[in-house]
Amino acid sequence: MIRRLLRAAAIWRYWREIDEECERERVAAPPRTGYDYTPLIVLVTVAVSLTIQEYWGQHADFSELFPWDGVDKYYNLESFSWWVGWRFFGYVIMPFVAVLLMPGERLRDYFISAKGFISHLWIYVLLFAIVFPAVWLASQTHGFQMTYPFYKWANRSRFDFWAWESMYALQFLSLEIFFRGFMLRGLRSFGSKAIFVMIVPYCMIHYGKPMPETLGAILAGMVLGTLAMRTKSIWGGVMIHMGVALTMDNFALLHCPAAATHLPCIGH
Repeated sequence: MIRRLLRAAAIWRYWREIDEECERERVAAPPRTGYDYTPLIVLVTVAVSLTIQEYWGQHADFSELFPWDGVDKYYNLESFSWWVGWRFFGYVIMPFVAVLLMPGERLRDYFISAKGFISHLWIYVLLFAIVFPAVWLASQTHGFQMTYPFYKWANRSRFDFWAWESMYALQFLSLEIFFRGFMLRGLRSFGSKAIFVMIVPYCMIHYGKPMPETLGAILAGMVLGTLAMRTKSIWGGVMIHMGVALTMDNFALLHCPAAATHLPCIGH
């Protein structure tokens, strides 16, 4: 078991295997005639998607289009539904359309199968066990408590909590499809180096969060990207993200006012 864990920790071994597999796929594929536009289309789609989300998919955009009437107690939750909706559009709809429009590309090849994830489930369980103590320690800091949960009325009722967590989960599913599916499969001609191309925008979408979390996104992106390319499945990353997010929000709620106080969860 220890030997198995040590082999799993040697992440550079996976990079070599990914490169070898990509090369075998390239040799076995029918010869291409002309320029390979796939990386270009993928990277332009990524740039346009992230730009649209930044300029149209923020809470301020929702507030400008739908001003609060002073009565709607779920206004903040509705604002988050706007935010999540644009993530789904930019992370899922746009990439899927791009894939469908590219000759020879198939959606099922973009790491959406659970087959590889199931056989490597133990790795993701181990990763969660490693991350759990770090999340607990981070939850004791002021920066963490000021940031999470994003939806500050999650402590008001079970409906508020689970409505928010459902939207949050959809956002993570969309994110994994985009970064670990669309980008990595679409940039497969780069081999394992596609992981490090993906890490750059993935790190940058964490700007505004506590700095340790943003820096941690670099390592997380590298590990989850490597596993996604090796297993050809995004579902391990989805599981880790959802599990960590739910854990973080629950830890944050321990520092929030009780529901009976009718006070939002803002840095208490």
